[in-house]
Amino acid sequence: MLTWQTRRRWWTRPTSPSRSRRTASWCSAAGGEIERVTAALVLATTRADVNTTIRKSLDVRKASFMQMERAVTETAMEFGGITPVGLPADWPVLVDSRVVEAARVVIGSGIRGSKLRLPGASVARLPGVRVVKGLAR
Repeated sequence: MLTWQTRRRWWTRPTSPSRSRRTASWCSAAGGEIERVTAALVLATTRADVNTTIRKSLDVRKASFMQMERAVTETAMEFGGITPVGLPADWPVLVDSRVVEAARVVIGSGIRGSKLRLPGASVARLPGVRVVKGLAR
């Protein structure tokens, strides 16, 4: 993963835009602040609102993508297959409300070669999940 300024995303390419979801992790450290890490899950057809909603949820001045090597090491998942299932316990997972409203969602499985399909409402019951209205545009 590269910083947000490069506009490179590290989530997997959608298998079906109507059912797929994006997962991304951000780490934020603005000045002398304590670093805060979160993951976000949004519809594949939308973009996470990093500069407003996610940044405010983390209560920081600036949010950026976590470096790819660090994300892979800390999650023990493959680049391009990182999923909200099985993330470190201290990582909150912000989920756009539209994901939870979807009948079915397809998310990463931790490796690039497979996906998980589950009811959207099930995502809200994953550990550390906080459903946020307007997380994506």
